[in-house]
Amino acid sequence: MAEKPYQEAKEAALTSSPESGSLDSNTFGITEPTYDEQLAPRPNVFHRVWDGFKQDPNRKARAVGAGGNVFDVERAAQNTADSPLARKLKGRHLQMIAIGGSIGTGLFVASGKSLSNGGPASVLIAYSLIGMMLFCTVQALGELAVIFPVAGSFSAYSTRFLDPAWGFAMGWNYAMQWLIVLPLEVVAAAITVQYWNVSVSPAAWVVIFLTIIISINLFGVRAYGEAEFVFSIVKVIAVIGFIILGIVLDIGGGPSGQYVGGKYWRYPGAFNNGFKGLCSVFVTAAFAFAGTELVGLAAAETANPRKSLPTAVKQVFWRITLFYIVSLTLVGLLVPYNDGRLIGSSSSDAKASPFVIAIENAGIKGLNSVMNVVIMISVISVGNSSVYGSSRTLAALAEQSQAPKIFAYIDHEGRPLMAILFASVMGFIAFLAASGAEEKVFLWLQALSGLSSIFTWGSICLSHIRFRRAWKQQGHTLDELAFRSQAGVIGSWIGFLFNILVLIAQFWVGIAPVPDSDGTRITGAVPLVQNFFELYLAVPVVLLFYVPYKLLYKTPFMRAKDMDLKTGRRELNLRELLLEEDLEKTTWPKWKKTYKLVC
Repeated sequence: MAEKPYQEAKEAALTSSPESGSLDSNTFGITEPTYDEQLAPRPNVFHRVWDGFKQDPNRKARAVGAGGNVFDVERAAQNTADSPLARKLKGRHLQMIAIGGSIGTGLFVASGKSLSNGGPASVLIAYSLIGMMLFCTVQALGELAVIFPVAGSFSAYSTRFLDPAWGFAMGWNYAMQWLIVLPLEVVAAAITVQYWNVSVSPAAWVVIFLTIIISINLFGVRAYGEAEFVFSIVKVIAVIGFIILGIVLDIGGGPSGQYVGGKYWRYPGAFNNGFKGLCSVFVTAAFAFAGTELVGLAAAETANPRKSLPTAVKQVFWRITLFYIVSLTLVGLLVPYNDGRLIGSSSSDAKASPFVIAIENAGIKGLNSVMNVVIMISVISVGNSSVYGSSRTLAALAEQSQAPKIFAYIDHEGRPLMAILFASVMGFIAFLAASGAEEKVFLWLQALSGLSSIFTWGSICLSHIRFRRAWKQQGHTLDELAFRSQAGVIGSWIGFLFNILVLIAQFWVGIAPVPDSDGTRITGAVPLVQNFFELYLAVPVVLLFYVPYKLLYKTPFMRAKDMDLKTGRRELNLRELLLEEDLEKTTWPKWKKTYKLVC
């Protein structure tokens, strides 16, 4: 009989409704929140927004340093792993960032310079080889980012698997690239608008475009993901539309009804400037793919990188094949490399876009304006990505004590606020270019970041090679990896060697420039030296970051047995999850298995 009151009391405690009153505690240790207390009134919208920008005291980066001038690798790894960046990016965001991340002025405009320098065959060969290299690189990045979705992935991987000094150099190299790209792209967008209206000052458009880009990034990573999702859809539709139109025009379906075929491959020819022309295109093609690696940088802000990233990195195959190779093949069929409008093409000259020229040659009215709208959206997209890429890299560097600590300020919404503001302020340099008086300044700014992507991609490949060696040496097997690079270590070696070849090709083109289309060559000591540093300035700058830091902090070259393979690693009962997925795959039809292999 004594147990009955006990049982009744226990059931009452277990089944009590919150509305019945305070349930803070009871005999059985069951606790519930108190609902009958006076709740504080909810702050208004202004105060909620203002509080969102305040730094959470629990989110301050810890200083890295083991006393004296010695770099603490373990603490640096811990800080990037514990970064409080908001994890709000979804799978669809990553997929569209992967597909449209590098579709911009490099494809739509700068490809005109490639066509002019090397001819259509050189364009096809160079973009195919660089595409293969980038496929291997992004596969390696995907493997690292899935298992270590840490802040500032590129510099963090170099710090952890290569050398902290090299990680410092790569972090600042990458941040500097995007900090410089923002004003350049804003100016490019302002000049693109002049295609329709030259009466409005470019400075007015600079204000508009900067406001759009800064606002998107201040709304957080979710806003960045949504904006890139929309921008990428526009770019993808435009490229697919051009491919269909290009096929129709080439077979004689245009207004004139003239069959084009491959006549421009016969005259003026498939190649221009011989092997040197091919090398110059090789370099330009590498720059055109810049931005693809943002998928890895976004891993630290992805809700489920194990599922989202593999799909996103596989999308690179389709972007390379469909968007670059097919579209540029059609451009080479429709536009001769000696077309005068291709001369002097740059990222800010939409009129020099071979896509626009192909449409104008066909006599189709109105579509050239549509293409220019796409180009304008592309440069805004690149500007948007530049604030994202530079701010996240600066925040990661600060968390490793490799940048001013103020950049590690992350607010309640998970935004690296101070880094975003600094990147935004850099965008105001665009007003100098809008004045038309500082072209040389921007030429040298562009030279500072010219080879940034090459160093970044090479470091990713080498980090993957060293990671795999450490993974094996420390007793792990490949079955423990949630995602494995389809290209493997061999692919990473291919990617690394291709990046070295690009540096060699750039060096050759720097000391022996390709002549202009009219045969004019750069001569004289001063013009040749200037041309070399315009193309190769990034190399001494990287060395200036690396060597002093190496000597000052005495950083070690990371040995495989000493590499940290635990901090920041995602542990998700991997064996059970992979077994469950493998069982699910057995029910898939063959078409789905084939599709998932590449997508």
